Amino acid sequence: MTTIGSAGNKGKGVRSDCFVAINIAETCLPEGKEGGINIYLESKVKVMYGTSIVSEAKEILSFFEIKNAKVTIEDFGALPYVIAARLEAAIKQLIKTEKEFLTPFLKQNNYQTAKDKFRFSRLYLPGNTPSLMMNSGIHQPDGIILDLEDAVASDKKYEARFIVRNALRSLDFYGAERMVRINQVPKGLDDLEYIIPHNVNLILIPKCESAEQIAEVNKKIEELKKKYKVKGNIWLMPIIESCLGVIKAFEIASSAENIVAMVIGLEDYTADLGTKRTNEATESFYARCQVVNACRAAGIQPIDSVFSDVADMEGLKQNVLKSKSLGFDGMGCIHPRQIRVINENFAPDHDEIEKAKKIVNAFIEATEKGLGVVSLGTKMIDPPVVKRAQRTIDISIKLGKLNQNWREEQNAC
Repeated sequence: MTTIGSAGNKGKGVRSDCFVAINIAETCLPEGKEGGINIYLESKVKVMYGTSIVSEAKEILSFFEIKNAKVTIEDFGALPYVIAARLEAAIKQLIKTEKEFLTPFLKQNNYQTAKDKFRFSRLYLPGNTPSLMMNSGIHQPDGIILDLEDAVASDKKYEARFIVRNALRSLDFYGAERMVRINQVPKGLDDLEYIIPHNVNLILIPKCESAEQIAEVNKKIEELKKKYKVKGNIWLMPIIESCLGVIKAFEIASSAENIVAMVIGLEDYTADLGTKRTNEATESFYARCQVVNACRAAGIQPIDSVFSDVADMEGLKQNVLKSKSLGFDGMGCIHPRQIRVINENFAPDHDEIEKAKKIVNAFIEATEKGLGVVSLGTKMIDPPVVKRAQRTIDISIKLGKLNQNWREEQNAC
């Protein structure tokens, strides 16, 4: 009698992945006879890496105390953290254990992110497709989202958790904010077990419709942080994707201190509205304005939806400029080629920078004179305007559009 488990992807076009099938024989079988460990490997790189792949598989089987098994591995150039994830997922379909085979943690990923971090662009990556994760950080998005929700087929969600967990530990994010989109609450609460202990920076909560959902997520996060002795902040980014979510936008945005941004998801929203999403976006104007106002009132960042036509760079640019004019601070992207257009057009332009410099200069001059009122020409400048101008300066310095010594020079004058 045997039991069979499998995980991974195979077939035409699959790369940087593998498919693992495992038959675990009854443990009473004596090793070396009908039982024992038998590993069958198919790989184009078997000559170069076959020995190390088999060795890794044996190490994992030994870790889970499996002594009798037949394992078939069809390799398509998978990295060790992917092979480990696939084999562990297959094993755990067959045996109950709380043990985890954790891949090495990259020291360069040991960083936290600030609440007010710039989030112009965030790149969505399907959580069960390792090939799209590799080197994604070199495109310099502000955030990388490992997606466990819509981008993963329902029958693959369990095994995707292991890929995402190992990626958080072993994939170089090149300084991008490490984000994971969990499944809709309450199902998404189970995803957190595979995420919170492994140095995630931010959790996206899809189809959020109430403050109670935020409370459920935070309760689970705190339980896991205590259990695994996790330190540091874990930020939240709710996604508004329904008419009810839009109505409750401020309630959601202001429901927890660790919410740093809120997103409008227009594909699901327009479906809920019963209309078609268009490039003109008149059908979503009200919802986008509601989300922006709710975010500003709550003191968090409003983030716009993705632009789905990855070939239309001019259309993307115009969409970004329209989004920025509505008050959004960033948007999602579904292809690396969109990152540069999004970053460049959400960033302050020349006129915005020059205006910000004049406002900050006026504020410095008024402060030096002991004046309680700041003015620029005939216009009075209130504190929120100065704060916004300073933020423009900060962004410009970070993006290299303004010398980083500018403010120090102004203060020294």
